[in-house]
Amino acid sequence: VHMFGGGQGVVLSCCETQDGGKVVWRVFQDSVMLIAVTAGGGAGGSSSSKEEEARLQRLLENVWNCMVLVLGQDELANVRNVERLKRDLRSCFSLIDQLLEDRQEGILGNLTHCADSLLPPNPTLLQDAVQGFAQAADSEFGCLVVHGRIAAATEKWWRLAPQEVVLLSALMRSLSASGSSSCDYPVFLPHGSPTVAHRLLRFHLLPGADVCVLCGPTPSLHRAESGLLVRFWTPLVETLRDCLAVGERCLPGSVSLRPDVLALLLINRETRRSVSCVRTSTNHPPGQPPLLSKARCWELLKLFYIFSTTRYFTQEETLCVSPEERAQRSSTEDFVLGFSHQPLQCYLVSEECKSYGLQTPQHQLFLLVPLSVPTFALRTVATQTLSDIVTATGF
Repeated sequence: VHMFGGGQGVVLSCCETQDGGKVVWRVFQDSVMLIAVTAGGGAGGSSSSKEEEARLQRLLENVWNCMVLVLGQDELANVRNVERLKRDLRSCFSLIDQLLEDRQEGILGNLTHCADSLLPPNPTLLQDAVQGFAQAADSEFGCLVVHGRIAAATEKWWRLAPQEVVLLSALMRSLSASGSSSCDYPVFLPHGSPTVAHRLLRFHLLPGADVCVLCGPTPSLHRAESGLLVRFWTPLVETLRDCLAVGERCLPGSVSLRPDVLALLLINRETRRSVSCVRTSTNHPPGQPPLLSKARCWELLKLFYIFSTTRYFTQEETLCVSPEERAQRSSTEDFVLGFSHQPLQCYLVSEECKSYGLQTPQHQLFLLVPLSVPTFALRTVATQTLSDIVTATGF
């Protein structure tokens, strides 16, 4: 159908089955077509056709960037030997599996294209250590990852394209899962350096904590591991343990969240960073509906983010998007065209919980609260939560 439509001058980007299944595809660099297929019902059984298409389009974009990250754009745009390319693509499978399974709770960067972050209790000490470690390794790009989220990074690291920061974090999680204490891994930056490889040096500090730098030919892995690692990170073992203790909450103890907040996703639109958490309660009042599971809260948070950004809120344009690709995505914005203004807040009441979205020039906040919270109080809960986090952390 796609090939027939192309021959007739028709652009077709997806199709749908009678039971709600969906097939979405996209061509990259006039060389590789990626096709995503999903069963009917969508994620969690409650996403609309438009939301599911938006999610799959982002998946295709992420998979392509994974392939560029590992193999480089030249290998993909100018395929000289298909069988060799098939073999080489196996090195991308662990990263692509992360995107397909999407089971790591609290990791939303694949969807939001914002860096999943953890706000440590002693940010200055960790920031100085990352900065010094990167400089000693002849690099301006350094990053500390705790529980799969970025706890500190150099200024140049944050200047990388948002998709690059997200994919490098995913690669760090994949390398950490392999069990190696250190590695020297060649990477291409899909937007900054798609044809020339850099070296990613990654080192395991403590269980759940890794540090990495992007560098050139020097230093050697052995020199960085034997000389620089002890010098910069041994004095900070207790600080790292304090950071690890923050855990999945992602917020330091100085932030006091209201008890009626089930889950939240806070995005800094300027830095393209995000923090997210799900709170579980063991107190279940008799006669009340059962509490949502942790996994279901994460699923509903993702669905509400897609719902809000495909209907109401501004989605920041990704870099290097061609006019043709932008035209393909414009269908997700049709709903917005009916407004004479830019919506700043939205809410949704479902059978499981209430959700509230809030957009300011600098932030986007997405909240889940129990059904027992009055709808008229949702705005107050959201504005107070945003104020509490920003005031305590400066995020």
